[in-house]
Amino acid sequence: MEYTQLGRTGLKASRLVLGTMNFGAQTGEADSHAIMDAALDAGINFFDTANIYGEDDHKGLTEEIIGSWFAKGGDRRDKVVLATKLYGNMTQGNAWQESPWPNHQRLSALNIRREVEASLRRLGTDHIDVYQFHHIDRATPWDEIWQAVDVLVQQGKVLYAASSNFAGWHIAQANEAAARRGTLGLVSEQCLFNLFERRAEMDVLPAARAYGLGVVPWSPLHQGLLGGALRKERDGSGARTKAGRSARGLADPVVRAQVQSYEDLCDAHGLAPGEVALAWLLAQPGVTGPIIGPRTPEQLGSALRALDLGLSVDLLDSLDKIFPGPGPSPEAFAW
Repeated sequence: MEYTQLGRTGLKASRLVLGTMNFGAQTGEADSHAIMDAALDAGINFFDTANIYGEDDHKGLTEEIIGSWFAKGGDRRDKVVLATKLYGNMTQGNAWQESPWPNHQRLSALNIRREVEASLRRLGTDHIDVYQFHHIDRATPWDEIWQAVDVLVQQGKVLYAASSNFAGWHIAQANEAAARRGTLGLVSEQCLFNLFERRAEMDVLPAARAYGLGVVPWSPLHQGLLGGALRKERDGSGARTKAGRSARGLADPVVRAQVQSYEDLCDAHGLAPGEVALAWLLAQPGVTGPIIGPRTPEQLGSALRALDLGLSVDLLDSLDKIFPGPGPSPEAFAW
């Protein structure tokens, strides 16, 4: 396993990040434990979760499953860089809808205190290594957010703060506010970034580089679209291609043609599409590691193979021709 610094920090993180969103919702506890054991055995030390992961009527289930895995001992907790998130509504129902209890969501000091304590209980640990804001809170000033985080850091309950789904100017706003307070600020940004969805290149990635944040891309296969979607469609093995971003993409003739060109290119080089998509992200400047969300040990094995997959300059150029990025701002929209 390769390791890299998480942004400008001294923390070492594996180049693949184990995403746990499927644990509890699609993958049972025993299989989730087996996947985490296999990931740790392979050297993956960066585990990502969120307080809302699980099911609509059992938010927090994923954190509980991770906590029961930690409880097995064997230095599991000490070996893991543990990242979780807060923001969404933790009451029953859709996490991104407004809660009937107005303070049970977002990034107020009250909710930050409540949710870190709840996550610590579910995870069965005394500290969270990387505490991530799952979304920008436009109603809460950064001085309030950083004051709450400072207390948690002083108490030893949180080591680093990070963001997810922020725009570039949000990263700048947050870290400038932290600098005025003389504190570390955000150390990583978790964003939607993959071969197909490259808008993060416009301002998120430049802001992350400027402020020394590690970049942790989520949905590296774009919900299966980049994982051999057309091949799986033909043989009936692609459950993920039947819904979500993948299904919407394949319904568009232009996107379908792009994906076909992509799969043909991978076939010509004798490479698996999903592994190429991960290897492309690993080759991007500033990327700490993409989040992989295996539902089975076999899917974990496929992701691990991407670490050894060196993409030639010619292949990278061919990928750019199929999935051209927007380029940085302001050139991307100014001319």
